[in-house]
Amino acid sequence: MTGRVHSFESFGTVDGPGIRFVVFMQGCPLRCAYCHNPDTWYFDSGVEYTVEDVVSRVTKYRNYYGEQGGCTVTGGEPLVQIDFVIELFEKLKSLGINTCIDTSGCTFDRTDAELTAKFDRLMRVTDLVMLDIKHIDEDSHVCLTGKSNVPTLDFARYLSDIGKRTWIRHVLVPTITDDDAMLYRLKQFLDTLTTVDKIEVLPYHTMGQVKYDQLGISYRLAGVPTPTKDRVLNARRILRGEI
Repeated sequence: MTGRVHSFESFGTVDGPGIRFVVFMQGCPLRCAYCHNPDTWYFDSGVEYTVEDVVSRVTKYRNYYGEQGGCTVTGGEPLVQIDFVIELFEKLKSLGINTCIDTSGCTFDRTDAELTAKFDRLMRVTDLVMLDIKHIDEDSHVCLTGKSNVPTLDFARYLSDIGKRTWIRHVLVPTITDDDAMLYRLKQFLDTLTTVDKIEVLPYHTMGQVKYDQLGISYRLAGVPTPTKDRVLNARRILRGEI
């Protein structure tokens, strides 16, 4: 089994609990306007690795993980390469290594029995899912990412149904997701889930804009400011049910 990998980070501290080895998978069907890694979009890029190659890299650093740390697979969209991630996580779990997936859930389809069986198999060896909910409104989600949010929201329900520990991530972008009505609407949806134990509000930033220039891609959010500290705090308080 081989997979296409964009890059690795051996000492990640913002990609799940503890210190983590982070695998950035190549390829993503979304085109989020604020994406800071557009170089992960294309499926024919990256470097091909075997599962054994990646396991060897992860285990090299396992003494740094402690009880909380482990391996996080992100992207791109890692579940585009779900077969590779399944095999990787099954091997890591056999070695006692904590596993986490950072995903938008955009590939989930409960009507596809074969695919759902793969998700079931993957979840059996996944300790934590960090789910990126880009926008709670369908039309706004399509405008922001180019795709529907129906798979993402259904994946969130699926995680709740199977009792899988979940962290929610939401990027706060002025004029797009920084809207109190939409934040309250997202909070109402999150209240229907039973396994969410953390909600992270990630302030939009422009650090990836240089990559768009290098790749010759138009940056759709040119001129959009980063959110103020007060607005970030406001969003966190709404989504955590404090106001």
